[in-house]
Amino acid sequence: MSQSNRRQLFDNWAKNYDEIVTSPDNEFPHGGYNAILDEVVRLADIKPYMQILDLGIGTGNLTARFVHKGCTVWGVDFSAKMLDKARAKLPQVNLVQADLLDEWPPELQQLFDRVVSAYVLHEFNLETKISLLRRITSHYLSTGGYIIIADIAFPTTTVRAETRQRLADAWDEDEYYWAADEAIAACERVGLRATYKQVSNFGGIFTFTPSTTV
Repeated sequence: MSQSNRRQLFDNWAKNYDEIVTSPDNEFPHGGYNAILDEVVRLADIKPYMQILDLGIGTGNLTARFVHKGCTVWGVDFSAKMLDKARAKLPQVNLVQADLLDEWPPELQQLFDRVVSAYVLHEFNLETKISLLRRITSHYLSTGGYIIIADIAFPTTTVRAETRQRLADAWDEDEYYWAADEAIAACERVGLRATYKQVSNFGGIFTFTPSTTV
């Protein structure tokens, strides 16, 4: 799918995104959505003064949790319609329209205590995911900072393959769902530390830190 088509897809999705991801009928792929977002905040171990960057902020559901904890939050998304929804809910958040894979604009050229994301990076293949994570750890994390990524994910490539076969009618072949064993091994090869927690049947959370972080 072209970049313009992807952007249009998310613009169209913005209107009813919140209803879709929290629907009790939406077990795959967003089952446990709110529990997963709550766990991201717990793992972030935040303090009220912290600077947070939300990658792919969407309508602001994850960001809202950090705002309510007293954090200053920056949110980036490539969809103008998603940002409109986030702005209406969270006018105090610093919103930036940009593609995560492009050069980031001047507003984002700073250090963040936590970089977080929910249900975004499955749009990218593993090589692209790792490249983005390395860029963030090298240039955008304050001392002691780390990255927390919640997404459609499975503990192993075997479980992912079995789920793909079982849910063939619902599986999106244009997306790149995580397998923790595969992702952690790829991180280790490039000097990133990664841990993983499965939270729901189809969702989990990664924490990434530079290998030099104690």
